[in-house]
Amino acid sequence: MSGTDASLPLLGKRALVTGASRGIGAAIALRLARDGADVAITYSASPDKAEAVAEQIRGLGRVGVAIRADAADAAQVKASVEETVERLGGLDILVNNAGIARGGHISEMTLEDIDATLAVNVRAVVIASQAAATHLPDGGRIISIGSCLAERVTFDGISVYAMSKSALIGFTKGLARDLGPRSINVNIVHPGPVDTDMNPSDGPQAPSMLAGMAIKKYGAPEDIAGAVAWLAGPEGRYVTGAGFTLDGGVNA
Repeated sequence: MSGTDASLPLLGKRALVTGASRGIGAAIALRLARDGADVAITYSASPDKAEAVAEQIRGLGRVGVAIRADAADAAQVKASVEETVERLGGLDILVNNAGIARGGHISEMTLEDIDATLAVNVRAVVIASQAAATHLPDGGRIISIGSCLAERVTFDGISVYAMSKSALIGFTKGLARDLGPRSINVNIVHPGPVDTDMNPSDGPQAPSMLAGMAIKKYGAPEDIAGAVAWLAGPEGRYVTGAGFTLDGGVNA
């Protein structure tokens, strides 16, 4: 998988980034566009924010498309892949970014909380990847966004969330085997504390987060986007079934 211009390594590629109206997803979508890709994003709410991201993509000279799709609805997830293929003319890169975080002690987690977490964080990734695999060319890429908590749970109240993200590790490794004969690379990126509106660096949880980090500062969404862009680009062509943790040393 290579571009025609070293400064635009993804030139001519088509990407779908799920859950990308803000935060890490938006940063990933914009980075892929800066690297030359046409990009579709999905969102479940905040159409104005999603369209603003799509407009920024178009401002970079790329095709930018915002598609409404609830990650908890399997049919909508599959339809969003098909719409991406139709509107971009194909699909080369899938980034499974959409996710939710419902915390609480296991005794407090309702069945609705459990089902919603698994539907968005696990099932949607499987459905999107399955749908994308029928369209990806040889050399395509699937990249999922996990969590450093998938590998090491450093505080209580997040057992179901941690389980949902750790499930993606096994799925990534298995899918890499399934799609390896087509040279489709499948990897996962595990962010740690990243400064977004969902987890602000000046929020109430920040002091406890920082205390456990080797580098005493939150990451930026662009830090995660850079890793995704590398995996999506030509330099990531020999990496598959792998996980990359960007967490400031939370798991060190």
